[in-house]
Amino acid sequence: MNVMVMAGTKDAANIIKTLSSIEKFKILATTTTSYGADIAKAAGADEVISKGLTLDELVEVIETNNISILIDATHPFAAIATYNAIKSSNITGTKYLRFERPLEDLKENGLIHEVSSFEEAALKSKELTKGRVLHLAGVSTLKPIIEKIDSSRLFARVLPSVNSIQKCIDLGIKQENIIAMQGVFSKKFNKTLFEEYNISLIITKESGETGGTLSKISAAVEFGIDIVLVTRPKVAELENKDIFTDLDEIVDFILKIT
Repeated sequence: MNVMVMAGTKDAANIIKTLSSIEKFKILATTTTSYGADIAKAAGADEVISKGLTLDELVEVIETNNISILIDATHPFAAIATYNAIKSSNITGTKYLRFERPLEDLKENGLIHEVSSFEEAALKSKELTKGRVLHLAGVSTLKPIIEKIDSSRLFARVLPSVNSIQKCIDLGIKQENIIAMQGVFSKKFNKTLFEEYNISLIITKESGETGGTLSKISAAVEFGIDIVLVTRPKVAELENKDIFTDLDEIVDFILKIT
């Protein structure tokens, strides 16, 4: 049986690893980056398509590869990808399953300021502080932030790749303000980083446990600085769809319907 996993996250890699160990499944993974493709291949995908796919291209891939189940394990903020996944599964009659990281149980705290977009995050950050701002939401979301916050006080933690660092420089982030490192870091590490760079506010997004959201927020709360949290986009088309937040549950469900 042919299963397509829209990947690019650690969650997707875990799904691929589990399903690829079951003989009856052939896994086709799609990612938008070569880095994501490498992760999918290492996890056991039989084939990987490494590029962004339009709705029409998704439909073509599904039909050409005779896909029976489409698992959307894209990032919680990849709303367009999820929309296209649902539309393409509707068009082709393919079973659609959504896997998303569970939301963190964040206790109410006056230091946490929820916003719905990065444009709003930039304005809220500018309103809250004249001090140093650390962006912890990835290089792809930096543009609206630097349009509102002076580059002299904006810091960014990004992946240590040439592309990420170059994007920061192209956007106007000072080289000494680029913190290039990879991983999900502990509360202790994050707190030390905030202290070393004298950070007054962090910008992050509601990525869930896999994205390290809680450790970032906990560190900031303990350090006593503001957190501007961009909440997950709402995808109306997900209503009444099968949504899973646990790996064992989605695998058990797939085994039951195949």
